[in-house]
Amino acid sequence: MNWIYEPWPWYVAGPLIALTMFILLFLGKQFGMSSNLRTMCSMGGAGKAADFFKFDWKKERWNLMVVVGAVIGGFLASNYMSNNTVAINPKVAQQLSQDYGIDSGGKAYLPPELFAKENLDDPFVLAILIFGGFMVGFGARYAGGCTSGHAISGLSNLLLPSLIAVIGFFIGGLIMVHLIYPLIFG
Repeated sequence: MNWIYEPWPWYVAGPLIALTMFILLFLGKQFGMSSNLRTMCSMGGAGKAADFFKFDWKKERWNLMVVVGAVIGGFLASNYMSNNTVAINPKVAQQLSQDYGIDSGGKAYLPPELFAKENLDDPFVLAILIFGGFMVGFGARYAGGCTSGHAISGLSNLLLPSLIAVIGFFIGGLIMVHLIYPLIFG
């Protein structure tokens, strides 16, 4: 079972992703997580309020199983199939400690400095989480899909808008980490 605790090498994970995408392409399906929110809203009757939610959501039920599987798989992996540590470069761990006060770098997948339940007691942190969640959701819909949808499904279908979106995701991430994060939490 040791092979399941470690990250899989690219030559195993890459072909598995390619095989999954080939099957989805063959079946005429597209992978993505953010589209499930639209499906769930449509199931709940949001089509009465906005035309965006008026579509045949029953054709997209299969993708809801992807979300269920991701939640169950994440729970099982984090609680039963992981040693809860990740190997990172010692220089990165030192920089995380010096620049951001994260002393658990390389010791935990979810650093308690960021993900402890006590952090939710701070109204500022809670406001940042709510605002950030709204911006991620809005951005995913505005971009026509989320990171996984564009980067995995869109790029495998050779879609230029997906390439532009993925480049934008990376640029946005770099701006956030190097410019905005230090302003908010510095």
